[in-house]
Amino acid sequence: MDQKTRDYFKEELLKQKQEILSDAARTMNERLVVAGEELSDSVDRSSMETDRNFTLRLRDRERKLLKKIDEALERIEDKTFGVCEKCGEDISVNRLKVRPVATLCIGCKEEQEKNEKKLMS
Repeated sequence: MDQKTRDYFKEELLKQKQEILSDAARTMNERLVVAGEELSDSVDRSSMETDRNFTLRLRDRERKLLKKIDEALERIEDKTFGVCEKCGEDISVNRLKVRPVATLCIGCKEEQEKNEKKLMS
């Protein structure tokens, strides 16, 4: 992969990282806990708890994605970005545009998913 393409993906990954961090900061600034406020009934409390749990699960997924973004940025720096970790072939630019944190080419990813399905059966 040439430097221009790596620079493109670096910029995209940094944008994605910034969006996640901004969303996380916004969540922290919003009230996840209704401090000192009594909710009138159990339906309100249940609804608030469901919303809070959903938000926390979403933030946990984003935390994991941030780790993958940082790892992808490291691969850009050491010039291994876009190389399949399993077979060593190039990962297509189209795949990387859809999933810039990808570490497997589409063939190896399909094989991995097939093996995972076998294990679950």
